[in-house]
Amino acid sequence: MKLLSRLSLHALTLATGTLLVSACNATPAAPAAEAATSAADAAPARATLPVVKVHKDPNCGCCGGWAEHMRAAGFPVEIHDTGDMAAVKRRLGIGDGMMSCHTSEIDGYVVEGHVPASAILRLLAERPKARGLVLPGMPIGSPGMESADGYREPFTVALLDEDGSLHEFSRHE
Repeated sequence: MKLLSRLSLHALTLATGTLLVSACNATPAAPAAEAATSAADAAPARATLPVVKVHKDPNCGCCGGWAEHMRAAGFPVEIHDTGDMAAVKRRLGIGDGMMSCHTSEIDGYVVEGHVPASAILRLLAERPKARGLVLPGMPIGSPGMESADGYREPFTVALLDEDGSLHEFSRHE
C-alpha cells in the first residue's frame, strides 16, 4: 500500500510539473512596461541589490519575462537552466501546493514563482526570519505572465516560514 501511495504522489508531482511547463510554453514572455517601471522606481541603486539566481526549465518562456521584470527593477540576474526542477525545489524546500514554474535564490532567500519585485524589495528591507516568498501557480498579470489585453488576476504572495508554514506577505490586485 505504501508503494501505491508513493507512486500516486510521484504521478501527481509529475502531472503538476507537466502542467506548469505546458502553461509556461503557452505564454509568450512579454514583460509589462508599467509593472517593470513601478518596480524600478522603488528599487535602490543597482549596485546594492543582490544577484537573483533563477532556476528554470530551458523550454519555459514566461520565466524569461519574470527575469526581465527583475532586471528592470535593478537586480542583476543569472539564469540557470535545468531539466530537473523537482530536484531544485526539493533542495530549497518548496513543497507541494507551493510550486510555480521557476525557483530563485536571492541573498539567502528562496523565491518561488512570479513574485513581483516590490515584494522582494520589501523582503530584503525587512529581513524576516523565513525561508523566502512563494507565489504558487502562474497568476495571469503577475510579472512574466502579462496578458495582451491587460487582464490581471488578483494574487497573494506568501511568506515561507522556517518551519515550512505559509503566511500572507503581500496582496496584488
